[in-house]
Amino acid sequence: QVQLVESGGGLVRAGGSLRLSCVASGRTIRTYAMGWFRQAPGKEREFVAAISWSGDNTNYADPVKGRFTISRDNAKNTVYLQMSSLKPEDTAIYYCAADLLGGVSDYEKPYDYWGQGTQVTVSS
Repeated sequence: QVQLVESGGGLVRAGGSLRLSCVASGRTIRTYAMGWFRQAPGKEREFVAAISWSGDNTNYADPVKGRFTISRDNAKNTVYLQMSSLKPEDTAIYYCAADLLGGVSDYEKPYDYWGQGTQVTVSS
């Protein structure tokens, strides 16, 4: 079993930045691909970004390309999401997820473990 705990969310003004962290426990995630998803009020959960186990491959949703960066530190069992130039439409609960098979999928189904989420609110 893998437990994922997100942190780093908060309230920020449009144009600002935040860095989300996702710490894994229970077992190492060094062989897992990791992803970030988000769910805005009244909307379905959507893909944000994913990274392969080595960090060599990444995948981003179009709305966040050029503004968000996903990275990982396997020694710390942690994945990060650096968010810059934030917009009000980025407001959502952000979830971290782990995929045992190691792809950088933008679909939810491959992901085996999920965190509880962290709230990001961007004011205009």
